[in-house]
Amino acid sequence: MKLRRSRLLAVLPALVLAIGVTTAAPAAAGTPTVGSGWNNFSCKPSARHPRPVVLVHGTFGNAVDNWLGLAPYLVARGYCVFSLDYGQLPGVPFFHGLGAVDTSARQLAGYVDRVLAATGAAKTDIVGHSQGGMMPREYLKFHGGADKVNALIGLAPSNHGTDLDGLTRLLDQFPGARQYLSTLTPGLTDQIAGSDMLGRLNAGGDTVPGVRYTVIATRYDEVVTPYRTQFLDGPGVHNVLLQDLCPADLAEHVAIGLADGVAFHETANALDPAHATPTTCASG
Repeated sequence: MKLRRSRLLAVLPALVLAIGVTTAAPAAAGTPTVGSGWNNFSCKPSARHPRPVVLVHGTFGNAVDNWLGLAPYLVARGYCVFSLDYGQLPGVPFFHGLGAVDTSARQLAGYVDRVLAATGAAKTDIVGHSQGGMMPREYLKFHGGADKVNALIGLAPSNHGTDLDGLTRLLDQFPGARQYLSTLTPGLTDQIAGSDMLGRLNAGGDTVPGVRYTVIATRYDEVVTPYRTQFLDGPGVHNVLLQDLCPADLAEHVAIGLADGVAFHETANALDPAHATPTTCASG
């Protein structure tokens, strides 16, 4: 029993880190404020870009760090851009997205309502990284989001969960490990392939009517694996593999959301398909 307990303690941190790491070091506390370019609640959408964009970070991410690349990129192109913190755990600063996915989806619902009220827009577009590309689907399907969202763009989203190249199967070797991890950080176990949450979310189809979906994935993803489980099936879905656009792109799970110009350009195309331009290795 002591041997099993020690092995469990060794495995759990690896699982937590492997499922969750989406950003580098944390930035200063707080959220970007008015005047910083994004999260400017006095911003009014233009005729060219009539919908605000809500950015949804990944597990262990936050409203600042996850978007230091993409938020300014979109602001420079004339979008009203907003980002939220969600899935906070008591006593855990900076690193969020750890709470239960359904609770996080309810937080997103409230934030979208706030953005729509401030901007006067009828709908928003959502861009999410990792869990942030999957969790909004819970909002769309179960919490009224389908009437308030025009498009969902997922960067390396955990749409059908992850097996971490088989690492998650180690949980079954230790009685109580899955329950322990679920109690400690439910946002992690919700994303393990085969979880009850994912079963409910994907039952009856991946999409809801009236929303456009884009998934942008990389074959070098080491967190959401196999990478093709990120793709969605259904009407209004556009699945993109970075290496089909640029074979030399080596972006992995973190880089696709943080700093990859090819992914950024494809995101801009998904937000404004009427003015899309070809995405190549020189994009961004």
